[in-house]
Amino acid sequence: MPDHAPPAVHAAEHDRSAIRFLDLDTPYRLLKQDILRAMETVLDSHAFIHGPPVAELESALAEHTGAAHVVTVASGTDALYLAMLAQGIGPGDAVFVPAYTYCATVNAVMHTGATPVLVDVDPDTFNIDVRDLRHRLDTLDRALRPRLIMAVDIFGLPADYPALQALAAREGLLLMADAAQSFGASLNGTRCGRLAPVTATSFYPTKPLGGYGDGGAILTDDAALAAHCRSLRWHGMDDSRTESLRPGTNSRLDTLQAAVLLAKLRLFHGEHAAREQMAAHYAACLRDSEVRPQLIPEGYHSGWAHYTVRAPNAAHLADKLDTAGIPFKRYYQQPLHWQPAFRHLAPDGGLPVTEQLAKEGLTLPMHPYLTTGQVERVCAVLGT
Repeated sequence: MPDHAPPAVHAAEHDRSAIRFLDLDTPYRLLKQDILRAMETVLDSHAFIHGPPVAELESALAEHTGAAHVVTVASGTDALYLAMLAQGIGPGDAVFVPAYTYCATVNAVMHTGATPVLVDVDPDTFNIDVRDLRHRLDTLDRALRPRLIMAVDIFGLPADYPALQALAAREGLLLMADAAQSFGASLNGTRCGRLAPVTATSFYPTKPLGGYGDGGAILTDDAALAAHCRSLRWHGMDDSRTESLRPGTNSRLDTLQAAVLLAKLRLFHGEHAAREQMAAHYAACLRDSEVRPQLIPEGYHSGWAHYTVRAPNAAHLADKLDTAGIPFKRYYQQPLHWQPAFRHLAPDGGLPVTEQLAKEGLTLPMHPYLTTGQVERVCAVLGT
């Protein structure tokens, strides 16, 4: 079946329609018959656990990203957790994590028994700040072993992997990518999935490639690591399911979710191109304003899970958007180290850039079915 492409949605009547923060309805309507047929095939087969669509999806994701091995799991959080377990991360280990992120990243680290070390972020890209990372390494509690850098591709923008890889090599650290928001992104022509030795991504419904429930995947070129993760996701058993090799867990991607994701992958190239077009239009409209979009350095292409800007008067702008009926979000408005579960992780002196971004961050509507006219309406409310 040929790939679908997003329809032309720049007509004037569409520009005047209600603006959605995310649009899960349009791709469903475009793919409805394909999705229903795929789900019916699974239901008729009764292969609800690890049916053929799972292997088909893993193969398709490997082809899309260039990763040699893809291991699907039950959620993006499990992808992080199992990949760390497979690398031997555990009690006494320090895992360096950017502070400007969702709690799932830190939770996954803590579930291994390791200790998250929060690192401040760059004020322009919002990704982990390599200079502050060096500082955290230099001042690390001697009771901890520095083991892993967990980069997070915030809002879809790849972290500075060349710098992180150089630092990891110099310090003898492992490097992983939390690419929950960045499927489809690339850096100097290398796609998300091969930017770090190990990558974890998510298929939560609102992600760039989202299913109709939870799901995730581990991507790597390391065959032994992939085999270890396949064992861990199935209770630690061997490939024949007859012998337990290690303690494991139940983290298999449902066959129905794999079938849905295979159908949605047909739209993905066109959807990502549409996201990039709308991001470029936002940037053009906001060029002369006080609103500062996330910086996309040369050679980087974001997955555009979200379009987030910095604004000194973010609270006022949020009120204006609300009054105009335009949806928005204030992601990570309460930094992790201010929250009850993670206050013990707060470093001396705080994390000033993260704390400022929490005040100034404003996330605007972003999805493949947004129109140029709708982007202009959003920017007009922001006062540009």
